[in-house]
Amino acid sequence: MPLRIAGRLFLLAFAIIILLPLIFLIVTTIKDQQQFYASPLGIPSSFTGQNYSHLFDSQPMLSYFSNSITVSFSTVVLELIVSSMIAYGIYRIANRLGLILYGIFLIGLMVPAQVNMIPIYSFMRDLGLMNSRFGLILVTVSMLLPVAVFMLTGFMRALPKEMFEAGSMDGAGEWRLYSQIALPLSAPSLAATAIFLLVSVWNDLLFPMLLLTDKAKMTLPLALLQFQGEYSTNYPGLLTGVVLISLPMLILFLLLQRYFISGMAAGSLKG
Repeated sequence: MPLRIAGRLFLLAFAIIILLPLIFLIVTTIKDQQQFYASPLGIPSSFTGQNYSHLFDSQPMLSYFSNSITVSFSTVVLELIVSSMIAYGIYRIANRLGLILYGIFLIGLMVPAQVNMIPIYSFMRDLGLMNSRFGLILVTVSMLLPVAVFMLTGFMRALPKEMFEAGSMDGAGEWRLYSQIALPLSAPSLAATAIFLLVSVWNDLLFPMLLLTDKAKMTLPLALLQFQGEYSTNYPGLLTGVVLISLPMLILFLLLQRYFISGMAAGSLKG
C-alpha cells in the first residue's frame, strides 16, 4: 500500500510538471500585452481573443496550414506505401539477403539527420527542387524511411507464414499476398506508424528550413520561426502561434491515441 501511494504521488507530481508549462502557455495567449507584463504568471482579470484574431489578420495562417497539411499527409501516404512494400519484401525474403536489407535500414536509424544536410542541399539544388514542396516531401520520406521500415517489419515478421503459403497454393502472386493479406493484417501497425510519422512531419523544422525560402510555401514550424523576429516583444502573440501550430496534432493524437497504443501493443506482443 505505501508503495502504491508513493507511486501515485510520483505520477501526480510528474503530471503537474508536464501540465504547468502547457497551462501557462494557454493562459498567456488569452492575455493582452499589458496584462502579460504586469503579471507574466498570473491569471488575467479578463480574457481576450485578440491575439488569435490579430495573428490571422496579420499573417497568412491559412496558407501556412494548407502547406503543412499538404506536406504532412502527402509524406505519410507515400511513406506508408513505400515502407510497407519494403517491410513485406524483407519479411518474405527470409534469408541472409533479407537480414542485410534490414541491417541497411537499421544503420539508417543511427545516422543523425543533421549529418545529411549538406549532401541533401547539394543534391536538391542540382535537381532544381529547392524551394519546392515536392522536393521537401521526397527528402522527408527518405529520411523517415528507416524508422517506418523498422516499425512495420517488426509487425510483419509476426504474421503467420501459413496464410501466405496457403495463398501461394491458391495461385496468388506476391502482389495479391501483399495487398490482400499482409496489408489488411497490418492495419493496426500501419495506423500506429501513420500517427507517429504525421506528428514527426508536422513538427519538423530542420528540412523546411533547409529547403524552403519562399514565404508562400512555408510550413507552420518554419513560419513560427519568422514570427520570432516579427513578434520579438509581443510574447502573447508569439505563444499564440505556438498554440495554433500544436493544436491540430494534439487533437488528432487524442482522437487516435487508442489506435496508436493498440498498434504498438500488437506489434510488441506478437513480436
